[in-house]
Amino acid sequence: MGTIVSELKKGKVLVSDGAWGTYLQQKGLKPGECPEEWNISRPDDVLDIARSYFEAGSDMVETNSFGGSRFKLANYGFADKVYAFNKAAAEISRKAAGPDRFVLGSVGPTGKLLLMEEVTEAELYGAFKEQSMALEAGGVNAIMIETMTDLEEARIAVKAAKENTGCEVFCTMTFEKIIGGGYRTMMGISPSEMAETLVEAGADLIGTNCGNGIEDMIGMVKEIRKVNAEIPVLVHANAGMPRYLDGVTTFPETPDDMARRVKEIIEAGANIVGGCCGTTPDHICKVREVVKSL
Repeated sequence: MGTIVSELKKGKVLVSDGAWGTYLQQKGLKPGECPEEWNISRPDDVLDIARSYFEAGSDMVETNSFGGSRFKLANYGFADKVYAFNKAAAEISRKAAGPDRFVLGSVGPTGKLLLMEEVTEAELYGAFKEQSMALEAGGVNAIMIETMTDLEEARIAVKAAKENTGCEVFCTMTFEKIIGGGYRTMMGISPSEMAETLVEAGADLIGTNCGNGIEDMIGMVKEIRKVNAEIPVLVHANAGMPRYLDGVTTFPETPDDMARRVKEIIEAGANIVGGCCGTTPDHICKVREVVKSL
């Protein structure tokens, strides 16, 4: 098996997985409970999620390690469990993948702001290095840095993963539509600014995830492509924008709604299509059908 990027260079469009957080909640994860701790205490439930996405047609699945940095785990009293939780997360998804499919080691933001001097660059680098190395030890193919809003944090994460592992390094940021058109992260970063900085930092693939349904993601991909025609692009779209009703969060886009936009987003320049919040194996199954038909 080659690398993910080498597969994309053959002209293939690959399918990623869907949501993990909402799926873990369905399996009984309580508010205030640490998702990454389940890699140790409830590995079969975590394995079931990874397997269900492969069965739906994913070429790659993520790991249950989004909040696996020492800063996030410290909130639960697990700051000393970074290696154990991340390695286990990778091993579980690798078990589901077998030898011929890919695993993306999920790395989310630390929740600490450089701008507010809550953390130093060196501390961020150390945290991302530690997490990435543990994910590599568990068998991931790529480090998937995702849901970033601060470009400097994203850059440091890419650098830490690139310099301390032999994995491909991917990075996605989360954008919102702004008044008057265009897209920005919460910290004011545009897709084109992201592309330039992260490619320079060594990212093998960039893209966008979360915060939007697939329709809004099309414009973001087009903006990335205006400044870089070469870099592979991944999109993990939500199943639409969340709606809160009677204390329950729901996502309005059906698998068919998502599938209708897949051709368009590939034409815009996306190379890997998957889902984020609210997407299910059924959504991924429909995405796979469209990709196959193309």
